[in-house]
Amino acid sequence: MSVVDENAPLGGAGKPKAGDRRRARVLAMQGLYQHHFSKNSITDIEAEFIVDNDMSKVDGAYFRDLLQGVYREQPMLDEALTPFLDRPLKEVDPVELAIVRIGAYELKHRVDVPYRVVINEGIELAKRFGGTEGHKFVNSILDKLSRRLRLAETRAK
Repeated sequence: MSVVDENAPLGGAGKPKAGDRRRARVLAMQGLYQHHFSKNSITDIEAEFIVDNDMSKVDGAYFRDLLQGVYREQPMLDEALTPFLDRPLKEVDPVELAIVRIGAYELKHRVDVPYRVVINEGIELAKRFGGTEGHKFVNSILDKLSRRLRLAETRAK
């Protein structure tokens, strides 16, 4: 089993840039997608991604937070998402499922990221990696969920 030092620095030093977080989301989505099919341990997937990818322009701490946090809280995230789904969870495309889980995690735990950014990043991931209409699905789910998890922020539009 691979062991990753959670305190080891990844990516550039200093304040993370938006692009570094975007790349962290991409890698976290790919890691969650891989886990969906391989069922390999999330720690092994994390270690593999760190070794196999140039992490110099990735917010490594954010990547770890998303990958580990979504994995750890998957049942609770799925419970929060289910009321807004138009189909059973098992029928949601695995790419789009990983994206909405990441968005749900960010809405719930990363209040430092504005809800509109969370939604926009989810849409962009779906446009890049999801099905033809996947971005509309992601937008709908994250928009509805944001009104539940970030009520004060969404009302202050």
